[in-house]
Order: sequence, then structure tokens, then C-alpha cells
Amino acid sequence: MLFLCTSGYEAFLERELGEAGLPVTEKGPGWARVADEANPPDLAFPHLVLLAPCELRGESVNALAQQLAGYFLTSLRGERLEAPWPCVFQLVPEVVGLGRRASAVEKAFAELLKKKLSRVAKLAVPGLPRGAGPARGLFVFFAGFGRIFAARDAVCGGQRRMADDDAAPSRSYLKMEEACVVLGREPQPDETVCDLGAAPGGWSYSAAKRGARVVALDNGPLKGGALNHPLISHRLEDAFKFAPAAGEVFDWLFCDLVEEPHHVLQNIVAPWLARGWCRHFVINLKFGHVDPVGLLRELRAADSPFVTHAASFRIRHLYHDREEFTVVGETKA
Repeated sequence: MLFLCTSGYEAFLERELGEAGLPVTEKGPGWARVADEANPPDLAFPHLVLLAPCELRGESVNALAQQLAGYFLTSLRGERLEAPWPCVFQLVPEVVGLGRRASAVEKAFAELLKKKLSRVAKLAVPGLPRGAGPARGLFVFFAGFGRIFAARDAVCGGQRRMADDDAAPSRSYLKMEEACVVLGREPQPDETVCDLGAAPGGWSYSAAKRGARVVALDNGPLKGGALNHPLISHRLEDAFKFAPAAGEVFDWLFCDLVEEPHHVLQNIVAPWLARGWCRHFVINLKFGHVDPVGLLRELRAADSPFVTHAASFRIRHLYHDREEFTVVGETKA
């Protein structure tokens, strides 16, 4: 299997794989390879996992495209594609010039496929499918200018680059938009949201755009589209001291506090989930001053509030995350 992650986080990916019993046999910028071909575990750092990848090499654009077309056409024997299928080309953007090489190979491959199987070529959809989970199509990763990995099957972590909004108060808006993709669910009209540590209001704005009613708690000011939004009630209160009224259950808990993660786990996550104060949650935990792999181990431990009180949850290092994890899930009924 080939695991892809955000460039610069390869060492953490390797350690997380090791904790899962998957020793890395080779790695490079933004990727790590393991020999095991079993179903991959649900991990935080990988954005995409290529299953049974085929390694292809070539010194030119045409050579790589020819090999890729040969691989894909051979893999189609006995299979009939009737629905749109993902055709995904990925690379590490920090490698200068690799983007141009990948684009050229993608274009040459598309032309070859169009000549060989026009009907199949017309069904190709660029970009990863929305959401997390298994997908079948063609997934190509450029490990270098003359080396690519290709696979028909992949497992998506759900991470993806989101479109910005000029009215969004902050970059954190993108994290919430991406988290909704990972969870596979988003706030609905008239649902209720409690946003702890809301300022300047990126997450609150994301929910209000969807028609949800938001209680935004923060002593700091809201800005941009969150300021004076009719669906956002801004309360100047301490997020750690707030508790819902008796019998009140929010549909969503949002929490993106610049705090030590254990402090957030003990004083917000544990009581909110244990007391059933919310039905769904999106919680951001900063790992800049703690060991991220150790924190992952704690979040997955039997006594973790997520394991104890959540019906389901996912931990992700999002595309728009920096030194932080985003945890999404649902509480037990």
C-alpha cells in the first residue's frame, strides 16, 4: 500500500503506521510505502491510500503516459465501466516543476484513452470523490519526474482542498468546510450549533450559511460574514465555563480553541459527550506542543471520551490543518 500525506508530516505518518503494525519499507516527500496489502486501518495522517499500487517508470512524458495507459487498459479486462469514475493525479506541490510534468502526463494519458476507449474516457471525473472510504477508478501519484505509482483501488481519508469565501471571517472556515466532507454530514437548516471559541467566527459562519442557528461563545469579536449575522448569537462568555440549560441538547458542538489538547479533552470534550449535550461534534485539537502520535494513542485508547461516549468518530489531519487534528463524529443516543 502507498499512503499519501501532507508534505512535511512524513515522519508522523511513519510513526502512526508503525503503531498500527505497518512498518514502512520506503518513503519520500508526502508518501510512505508498506508491504502489507490488507485493508488499511483508519488513520489520521493519510489523505489517500493506494491499494496494490503498480510502480511505473519512464524518462519522458510519452513513456509514462504509454505505460499508464497500458496498465489501466489491462486492468479493465473483464470489467465494464458504466458510471463516472474518478481519475486522480496527485503529487507533492513543493517539488519544483513536478506539477507541469504531472499535467503533461495526464493530458497525454487522456488522449491515449480517448483513442482506445472513447466511451470510458468520457466517464472520467477529475478529483477525489467526496467523503471518506473506498473508491475505484484510477489513482496516480508522482513520486518523481520519472516514477509514478498507479492503482485502481484507493481509500480516501476525506481530506480535500476547499473553496474560500470572501465573506468568511478567517482561514479556519476552510477547516470546517473540509470537516463536513470527512464526516459526510453538515449542519442543516434550523439545527442548533454551539461554537466554543468562535471568534472571529469562521466555523459559526460556515454553519449559518447552511441555515443552522448558532450560539457563538468567545470574549473576542466576530468579523466578516459572522458579524451581525441573523442566525448567529454572539455571547461574551468563557467556553470552559459554559453549560447548556437543563434539558438542552445542541445538534452540533464546534470547538476550535487555541489551548493545550488535554485541557480541552478534560474540560470540554469529556463533559459534553458524557452528558449528551450534543448529537454531532467537530473538535480541533492542537498538537504543536505535544507528541502528535502519543496524542493519537490517547484519543484511541479505551478510556478516551471519544471511545467511551461517541457512537462513531474519525480523527484527521486535514488538508487545511496545520499542527492540529480535527475529530468529527456522533455521540451515543
